[in-house]
Amino acid sequence: MTRALALALLLFSPCWAAAQSPGWEEILGAADRAWEAGQAGDAERLYAAAITKAESFGESDLRLARSLSALGVFYREQGRYRDASPLFGRALSVTEKAVPSGDPGLVPALNNLGAAWLQQGQASAAEPLFRRSMAIAEKALGPDDPSTATSMAGLAAVYQARARYAEAESLYRGATRIYEKTLGPADPAVARPLSSLGGLFREQGRYRDAEPFYRRALSLVEQALGPDHIQTALPLGGLAALYNAQGRYREAAEPLYRRTLAIQERAMGPDHPALAGTLNDLGDLYRVQGRYAEAEPLFLRSIAIREARLGPRHPDVGATLGNLGLLYFDQRRYADAEAAYKRALAILDPGPGRETPVVTESLNNLAELYRIQGRYALAEPLYRRALSIREQALGPEHPSVATSLNNLAAFYHVQGRYAEAEPLYRRTLVILEKSVGPEHQRVGITLNNLAEVYRAQGRWEDAARLYPQAIAIVEKNLGPDHPTLAGLLENYAVVLRRARRDAEVLEIDERARDIRARHAIQNPRR
Repeated sequence: MTRALALALLLFSPCWAAAQSPGWEEILGAADRAWEAGQAGDAERLYAAAITKAESFGESDLRLARSLSALGVFYREQGRYRDASPLFGRALSVTEKAVPSGDPGLVPALNNLGAAWLQQGQASAAEPLFRRSMAIAEKALGPDDPSTATSMAGLAAVYQARARYAEAESLYRGATRIYEKTLGPADPAVARPLSSLGGLFREQGRYRDAEPFYRRALSLVEQALGPDHIQTALPLGGLAALYNAQGRYREAAEPLYRRTLAIQERAMGPDHPALAGTLNDLGDLYRVQGRYAEAEPLFLRSIAIREARLGPRHPDVGATLGNLGLLYFDQRRYADAEAAYKRALAILDPGPGRETPVVTESLNNLAELYRIQGRYALAEPLYRRALSIREQALGPEHPSVATSLNNLAAFYHVQGRYAEAEPLYRRTLVILEKSVGPEHQRVGITLNNLAEVYRAQGRWEDAARLYPQAIAIVEKNLGPDHPTLAGLLENYAVVLRRARRDAEVLEIDERARDIRARHAIQNPRR
């Protein structure tokens, strides 16, 4: 019998417990060992017992804060963010009673709670915690201390979530400089803020800027720890997501996802929640390529792992159910899609007044299904609710709000409600140009959508002015061979044909056909 299991019996068997009472440090150590051995149930009980033991020391004893934080980290690593938050909150309260207001011991407690709020989509709750943490770290430990860098990276993540990209970039770069200065430029800890910068640029559509950061992060980890170390999974997964966004499916994204899976499976086992995340991402890559028979088992395995390890009502289960619904939607299996979307909503929707942005994807997906089926009366309230949640949670100028506006505009567009669609597309453009920049691919897509409204209204000259700008932006971001570009070219050809600009029509039609042919060769459907 292992030491962890022996202690579990000691703590939870009444007869044995009466004979001997283990100390707090022994209990906490046993909890750590049980977790390391993969005995999650024993670890959870032991961490809870450590809290009970530490409560006897009083509400201002740092041993209680440490015990609370330990169970909070245990829940966080399992993705149980809602369970972790109150523990981190109480740990902070205990620490505040135990140490002076500027003590550096507050820094990890503040960061833990800030991260827990951020992981639940509550950036506004996280921001003051990271700000306070950074201020304490800078004053008590110095502006070049790694703890200051950790707080900076946390605040950067808040700014990224709120689409304050310039501020986020400055903080991520600052954290990188601190780690490089104090730990050395080849230390694998530098890879995390580098990967974060890659993710920040990818989110903005700055793909050329993103790739070098992912590659440098990957190189650092590989050289320091080896090519199969688990820490390579973060930059590998980010690089795969970048190539996926660029439409570089088979040549780049798929091999990286598969390598990430192999590393995670060796290091963590076949049923770790992190592995489930990569299975979900690879499944969605196959879905986008139309490789439906390969995508479905990956989604189902991801769901099974997450339900077993995180619980059937965990938000990550809801997210993968949403992707499974998209797969069924693409296959026109509408009844299966609706069932998956409703299961996702049952998990992700906490009810009116308590929603977070995480529920909005499922609301939009179900609305899209109803729109395709012509069930407009059911679709519109869902689009409007998703928009309202994002406006309230993220602010009226967040790019996610622009996405909801675009979705509602498209809903009006397909019904011929052009007068309602046009101002929504225009507002979408204003938000995107301000938040992600006028050269972002989403700006190009929205310009195309607005041009399509003008074309449907017979406003041919207005439409003709927008298409070239949309095409230039999309080509700059996605490259000259992306299928999205082919769609925009085909739309523009319709307008040129109306204007009898036949030579241009022939050229554009041929270019669109070539793009689609090359893409089909590179990404054959199985």
